[in-house]
Amino acid sequence: MTDEPLLRVSALSKFYGSRVGCENVTFDLWPGEVLAVVGESGSGKTTLLNCLSTRLLPSSGTASYRMRDGQFRELYRMSEAERRFLMRTDWGFVHQNPADGLRMTVSAGANVGERLMAVGDRHYGKIRACAVDWLSRVEIDEDRIDDEPRAFSGGMSQRLQIARNLVTGPRLVFLDEPTGGLDVSVQARLLDLLRGLVTDLGLAAIVVTHDLAVARLLSQRMMVMKDGRVVESGLTDRVLDDPRAPYTQLLVSSMLQV
Repeated sequence: MTDEPLLRVSALSKFYGSRVGCENVTFDLWPGEVLAVVGESGSGKTTLLNCLSTRLLPSSGTASYRMRDGQFRELYRMSEAERRFLMRTDWGFVHQNPADGLRMTVSAGANVGERLMAVGDRHYGKIRACAVDWLSRVEIDEDRIDDEPRAFSGGMSQRLQIARNLVTGPRLVFLDEPTGGLDVSVQARLLDLLRGLVTDLGLAAIVVTHDLAVARLLSQRMMVMKDGRVVESGLTDRVLDDPRAPYTQLLVSSMLQV
């Protein structure tokens, strides 16, 4: 177990003119840790996630990632090609809408295999066997390997997106409302699958959600955002069971009333 974090974030801010996207966000993320970022729509959580995943460049602040050789690299000083390679190999990004993270007109197997090819795999038989294995891990039958994602249900498409992201063995996964828009029973099944994969693979993850039940199930630590700023952070159970910031108390109270 390393004594250094996987990701160091310091005073990260993003402004859109006079409007605050996120401001002065600072935290460390440790290997194998799941951090939930919660808040209402417009709280800044998605802006923060997009900055951390380098989809957006921040207005100020730094984020440094510990590479596999143990050296920290400042993400916003990397070239665009370096950041893209990192996203294809050591990172994953699971979108709320599976269509944003899948190629909808190629087969399920090709969606998984493409990511393997991006890291240099060329043996068709091995790629297909790996795709079959990962489809099984996310509870998709092998006989669906040649079907296109547009023929899948929402929950199945989301599971395929997870397989596509995890097949290269990333160390960090970004999850943007991964159960949003799914029926409650489908959400429960997907969350159970996600929790198992994160634990089994020792993944670090940052999950953005407005659903505090999702945060409790998946994360060890939580940050609560309001108007682009972190108003409370701590261990997930502590924040939810003993919220200290008035805004967090309001969020927890509204969840209990549902």
